[in-house]
Amino acid sequence: MTETVKLAVNGTLMRGLALNPNLLNVNATFERDAKTEPVYRIWSIDDNYPAMIKVSAGGVAVAVEVWQVPLAGLGVILSQEPPGLAIGKVTLHDGEEVLGVIGEPLTVEGKKEITEFGGWRAYHHAQQG
Repeated sequence: MTETVKLAVNGTLMRGLALNPNLLNVNATFERDAKTEPVYRIWSIDDNYPAMIKVSAGGVAVAVEVWQVPLAGLGVILSQEPPGLAIGKVTLHDGEEVLGVIGEPLTVEGKKEITEFGGWRAYHHAQQG
């Protein structure tokens, strides 16, 4: 049995989106939809992908997907992520702490904040009208 780790994704790695094949190619499996604790804010990076950052005040619960990722595939996924994204610890709404894709603070400077939408899918749905 392959050892796996839980990874919370909040953007283009989600099912049906542009980078989801990066998860599928390392044999990651979808576990569940979830939300984070309400301590994160999210920005659109040129409408290509989001960056989620933990904040001390004014955060919301961000919609995420939790995936089971083979340990050997974690580095592969990270190496294929857009610039300014990293793997860190993310706290889910139920208090579980998992690895997750987070943004580096400099990445969001001057970018459009989309926190009010509560997630990348909701933001894109609103953009399509």
